[in-house]
Amino acid sequence: MKTSEKKQITFRTYSPKITELKPQWLVVDVKGKTLGRVANKIADLLRGKHKPTYSPHLMTGDYVIVINASEIKLTGKKETDKEYNWHTRFPGGLKTITPEKLRQKDATKIIEYAVAGMIPNNKHKKFHLKHLKVFAGSEHNLSAQNPVNFNL
Repeated sequence: MKTSEKKQITFRTYSPKITELKPQWLVVDVKGKTLGRVANKIADLLRGKHKPTYSPHLMTGDYVIVINASEIKLTGKKETDKEYNWHTRFPGGLKTITPEKLRQKDATKIIEYAVAGMIPNNKHKKFHLKHLKVFAGSEHNLSAQNPVNFNL
């Protein structure tokens, strides 16, 4: 090939078709694992970033079943010092709860809040969070979907 001849390079963007998107059901055991690290991995699984067919404008993610949510680990003093806040929209209606009390009330909410914070605020967020199923114990009632165990 002569130096004056230039080879033309073409790039093509791959976009998966709707028929190619087949979500899996993954089971994640979080017993003794750190909350932030696990939430980041779960958010990536929900968004589909672990797949080669990932597209940010499509729902390429999988369904994620989280078990043993009551045995998640928080580092440092986060168990007592961290606070979850919400407002009732009434005057003086700011409510606060710590992870320690939230674990006694509903242990699954700790993981749901952490994963929701890791997913971008866009039109897909609520659909990604619908694909998250969290259980406090080691048993779940979603065995009909043939879930695959996924190690983090």
